[in-house]
Amino acid sequence: MAGHPAATPTTGRPHGARHTADRFTAVYGAAPTGIWAAPGRVNLIGEHTDYNDGFVLPLALPHTTLAAAAPRTDGVLRLHSGDADGGIVELRTDTLHPTPQGGWAAYPAGIVWAMREAGLPVGGADLHYDSTVPTGAGLSSSAALEIATALALNDLYALDLDPQRLARIAQRAENAFVGVPCGIMDQTAAACCTEGHALFLDTRDLTHRQVPFDLAGDGLRLLVVDTRVKHELGDGAYAERRAGCERGARALGVRALRDVSFPHLPTALTQLADDPAAQALVRHIVTENQRVEDVIACLDAGRTRAIGPLLTAGHASLRDDFAISCPELDLAVDTALTAGALGARMTGGGFGGSAIVLVDEPAATEVGTAITAAFATAGHLAPRIFEAVPSAGAHRLQ
Repeated sequence: MAGHPAATPTTGRPHGARHTADRFTAVYGAAPTGIWAAPGRVNLIGEHTDYNDGFVLPLALPHTTLAAAAPRTDGVLRLHSGDADGGIVELRTDTLHPTPQGGWAAYPAGIVWAMREAGLPVGGADLHYDSTVPTGAGLSSSAALEIATALALNDLYALDLDPQRLARIAQRAENAFVGVPCGIMDQTAAACCTEGHALFLDTRDLTHRQVPFDLAGDGLRLLVVDTRVKHELGDGAYAERRAGCERGARALGVRALRDVSFPHLPTALTQLADDPAAQALVRHIVTENQRVEDVIACLDAGRTRAIGPLLTAGHASLRDDFAISCPELDLAVDTALTAGALGARMTGGGFGGSAIVLVDEPAATEVGTAITAAFATAGHLAPRIFEAVPSAGAHRLQ
């Protein structure tokens, strides 16, 4: 997502709470009240389905944004990032207003705005952030920043909000304050995921369940390939896809594309024959919802390897129907499959970012080496490759 510069992840180890507390003290001259953490995420399957009331299956990464915070009584909000250029951003809580393209500080400021708009008794605060969630990589750096802020304010002001409420507040902040029309998946993943599981989320009613995802126990690894191609979801392309999906739903007379069943897809496509652009978007959303259900069935049956072809089919759909891939993502996926991966696909909003690759553990190094070599041959920047380990959602560290 747009905005928040972050440190480059290599091992998945976050900045320590002590480091972040010390940085807070150096910036603000006093110790923080506490330290909170929220993770980035990868989406195993279910891309662009969230704003169509569909199904998603994300998992939290070990890469996190840490927020050190202390309350203020004067209505001043001060924000500082260890990963961004510049000093303290100082704002007043009573004059906050939506700030499209407002830079990284718009995300935490938007949380304060959304909470106050909801009538919650949130005052000022000092906040300092450190992050190992890469930006522009389709791994939800913005949601990690939002949820870390929301959780900190929840504790500082004794709001007693549950994780799903925090996710809804964060989504409103990103939609209405920052100006990115994202769905609810990223914020819910950051707030609600649990270690060792993927999160099966119905974005219509927000019911969810934790699905065991023991890759190591199955002799598998899930690699993230950060292509280092930066995407900006606020540049209009994301909004264009969303508008096209909504146009398709209106033409089909349904509340959302979630309501078009997989068996009904051929009929729906015939109804959209005079709008090829909407036709392609609808085909992706309907088949992607089915792929989520198919992946869940495989995982519930203990057939983790069988999800590989479903991931690959999802990439083809995102590339051809949704048209949001790029040469680097296609190269990562194609090279991984040629090198023996069980499945691979782009993950995240698209137009750059990352791919995920499911591999047998003994093949992980070989597949990673093949991808790096292919990027070098093509003249691309060297990709960053690391393991996605299903990790915990947002929590307080101290």
